[in-house]
Formats: sequence, C-alpha cells, structure tokens
Amino acid sequence: MDIIALRRNGYSVRKIAGVLGIHRATVKRHLSSDSFPRYRKEKRRCSILEPYCSMIRDFLEEDAYKATWIFARLKAQGFTGSYDTVKRYVRFIKEQKTRLAFVRFETSPGRQAQFDWGEFQVVEAAGGTTTIFAFVLVLGYSRANYVEFIERCTLESFMDGHIRVFRYLRGIPLEILYDNMKNVVVGRREGKAIFNVEFLHFAHHYGFQPLAAPPYSPWVKGKVERPIDYIRERFWRGYSLTSLEKANEDVRNWLDETANRRIHGTHHCPVGDRWQGEIPHLGRLPATDYDTSLKVFRKVYRDCQISYNTNRYGIPHRAVGKKVMLKVKNGAIRIYHDAELLVEYLESQGKHQVVSHPWIYEELRHDKDQLRRKYGKAKGKATRGLSRNSLWVDVAARPLSEYEKYARGGVLWNS
Repeated sequence: MDIIALRRNGYSVRKIAGVLGIHRATVKRHLSSDSFPRYRKEKRRCSILEPYCSMIRDFLEEDAYKATWIFARLKAQGFTGSYDTVKRYVRFIKEQKTRLAFVRFETSPGRQAQFDWGEFQVVEAAGGTTTIFAFVLVLGYSRANYVEFIERCTLESFMDGHIRVFRYLRGIPLEILYDNMKNVVVGRREGKAIFNVEFLHFAHHYGFQPLAAPPYSPWVKGKVERPIDYIRERFWRGYSLTSLEKANEDVRNWLDETANRRIHGTHHCPVGDRWQGEIPHLGRLPATDYDTSLKVFRKVYRDCQISYNTNRYGIPHRAVGKKVMLKVKNGAIRIYHDAELLVEYLESQGKHQVVSHPWIYEELRHDKDQLRRKYGKAKGKATRGLSRNSLWVDVAARPLSEYEKYARGGVLWNS
C-alpha cells in the first residue's frame, strides 16, 4: 500500500525504493501485480534427524539420557548431522515429558520412607560462607520427619544417620526411596541401578529394601522434597548456628514440639497421631548395630608394616605376607586378620609417618621359631664348604695308568 501511495504522488521507482529501503525490483513487482501480496508457505524440507526420531524417543523412554550419549549412539548408526540438532530435539522431548500430570502416590503404614540431602549455607564471622548438609528422612504414611545436620556427606555419616533415624522413628520401613547419590547408586547398566555393595550389606542388616528414583525425576520423591523447604523456612531462616551439636539438639526439639505435631496439609491429621499408628507396622531394630567403619584391605610387608594414607603402621609379625582389614572410624584404626583384632592405633594426622607399638618388634626378637626358620639347618646347606674352611670339591685319587687306557683309545670315555 505504501508503494502504490507513493507512486500516485509521482515518485519514481528509484525514489520509492530509497524511501522504503527496498530493492527496485521489489517495487516494480508490486506495481505490476494485480493481487494483494500474501504469505506463501514453502514446502518444509525433511529434517536430517527425522529417520532417527523414533530411536531417540525409545532411548528417552528407557532413561533420561543426555544428548551427548544419544548423539554418540546415532553417529554409530550413520547419523551425519550435528550435535546441536540432536540436543534441540532431546530438549524438546524432555520438556514434553516434564509437562505430564502424575497421580499422587500414597503408601500404606510402614511401607516406605523417602530420603534426601539438603544444603544449608552458613555465613562465617569473616564474611565467607560454608555449607553444611541436612540428613532428612520422611515416613510416607504419617509424614513423620527426622533431620540431622552434618559436615560431609560421606558413606560413614550416611549410614550412621540411618541408625539414629531408625532409633528416633522406633522402627524400620520396608523400603526407602533415594535419588541416584553415590552412597547408594554407583552406576547404571541397561537402565537398572547398580547399588553400592557396602550399603546393600547395611540394608540387609536392617531389613529394608533400597529403591532408586529415576534420574531427573524429583517429583517421585515429593514427600521429602517439600519438607526440606519447610525446614528451611520454619527452622533455619533466622537461626544462629554456634555448633553442629547445638543445631542438632535444637532441631530435635523443633521436630518434637512443632514439625511432628502439626496438622499435615495432605492427610489433615496430626503427624504425631499418624506416626503412633504407623510404629506397629515398622520393622524391629536388630540386636546389634551395623559396623559403619571405613573398611580397607592392605597386605603386610616383610618389615611388619602396612601403608595407609601415606603413613605406615606396625603389625605383629605373624601376619607378614597376609591381607589384613583396616576399620577406620572417628580417628581410630582397628586392624584385623579374619576375626582376630591384631592391633589398634590412633590415625596419624601427619604424612609419611611410621606409627608402631614397641611390643611388636619385641615379639619378633623373642620368637625362636621365627629365628630358626631364618637361620636353621636348611640355610647352611648352601654354605657347607665355608664351614670346612675350603670351597674345593673332594675328588677321588687315581693312578696315571688308569688315564693311559683312555689316551690309547682302548676304553670308551663314556663307558
């Protein structure tokens, strides 16, 4: 319409093109056309990814694989496109999956608990910040909470936290749901979780089944995800941390007086009442606690020592050449051979130190059997010549006439 209006006002084609900032050929085309211009949709070209779309969807149905993993598989199948093409399509499919609706999953009493770590920031006096972690476990039926603050998310602190939560809740649920943390899941094979062997022994000792949530699926653990925000807003905000011991004491009082007494928004009942009704359905605690020490194996050297964390520790000589197990916990090292406790040490805080008890080498010096093995008769056979003050071999003496027979050829040398 602008082109036609300017033409009626006497503008030339060149002038119209200059005013509107378009090419002269465009001006001529519209002036010569009798129809009103409209958008004409061009036929879309087939995407280079189209033959592989169903394969990508199958991969993502199996697990939430990353685009890099899928791209490598497609390249092996002959895909010649770029990684960005695959990445955009994978993101589109994952966004579609996250928009799906889910049915709320409620569990029967004593059946399931859910676990997660929460991160909490602490502002130091110097102005910097450090992070501490909250061990949070929630019973699925009653929504009874347990919270404990720790410095590091080690396997030892993880299992110790379970022991304390089982005591607090007065029982053990049938199954506990986790995300894919390394303390629980060490990898995946064909979409199935590979569990940490030490933690499987721990779960067997306490009689519960660990379950791993699908990757990138936080809604599956919704019963514990939301309580972390509740703890952050109702307990942590405005709290002045002085020590972990004091924080754990305060959060325990808060659980007893507030969190586990509130009317829950889902079942609209007091949490404590539902918890009391759930306790009879929980599993009983075992007679003894699981040994949560860090367990490592070392071979005892011939100098009656082992190496651990750059330091060397003395071991009784009867264990030389054998593999021993170290149980390390709270700065103490207990060293076992089978079920026998050989020796105990406090873990050295330095590097390249030798730590040993004096009695270890005293036992070696007074062990006559050990000295006999080292300096007994068997050792003397190779040096018998030295004991006779001569290294010459004894040879029989014969007259020369015996050798003349061999010189004349009358007797075979090998007869």
